Amino acid sequence: MKSLCIKTNYSHVINYLLKNFENINLENTYISIRKFKHFNNIIIHYLGKEYVKFNNKLSNIITKCIINYYEEELIYNNINLNYFYFNTYEKKKILENTINLLMEENTYSLRYDCINNEIFKNISINHSFYLQPFINFKLKKYVDLLNSQIDLAVNKFLIDREYLEFVNILKLYIRSESENSKIEHLHLIYKDKTSIIVDDNKNIISCNDNMKKAKYISDISFSSNDFALNTLLNLIPKSITIHLVDGFCDEFINTLKLIFQDRVKICEDCDICNMYRCKQKTNKKNL
Repeated sequence: MKSLCIKTNYSHVINYLLKNFENINLENTYISIRKFKHFNNIIIHYLGKEYVKFNNKLSNIITKCIINYYEEELIYNNINLNYFYFNTYEKKKILENTINLLMEENTYSLRYDCINNEIFKNISINHSFYLQPFINFKLKKYVDLLNSQIDLAVNKFLIDREYLEFVNILKLYIRSESENSKIEHLHLIYKDKTSIIVDDNKNIISCNDNMKKAKYISDISFSSNDFALNTLLNLIPKSITIHLVDGFCDEFINTLKLIFQDRVKICEDCDICNMYRCKQKTNKKNL
């Protein structure tokens, strides 16, 4: 016979464990709950002989319980300890970023295994399982993984904040210079993640000529998107039609939409779109 006593005082955790233990689908399993001096105790008796299978089912349930009910608190405690200088809103965003990172497939599997393996080893040799102390003292690899993801989440938060500050500065610049704008409308053709700017007569506007008055520099080497954004910031057209030749809207296009706001119109099917779409197909055939 195999018996395990799980000790905890959190009612929501007890309810979760009981519900899942009752659906364990393993014959000769009996569950009871008793209140002793310091803990509520969920006691599971298994009268069968498939001990590895029994321990594996229990460890999977307890692992999911830790992720569902303890992980967010662990993350937030770490943020409060190591990143105390952020305000409440900023800490909340970092927490959200961390949870999103942990939900990525590879990271989720890694963190699940970190918890599950330790639980399996523990319940295979012990008859009592103290849930909170186990989390605090036995899951070092798991906690280290959480901390590394928190660090990445903080970096993402800082990058996002700088990005928003950058966008807001350019929005203010456009407002201040709008009255000086003499250009009614321009087209930006976007295909293969590169940009071409043309006027209403389909004449290509040279973006290189505007780099002498650069308002935007992303890095040492310039892409066509850097040139295009700088040109639009210099010319400040009253409206911009973005032609998504590939039908693909990425970070650069979203940045243009944020900066130029209601000046931007997105198009995926017009004469200009079809013209550059045909050019794209012709170029591929000639390769």
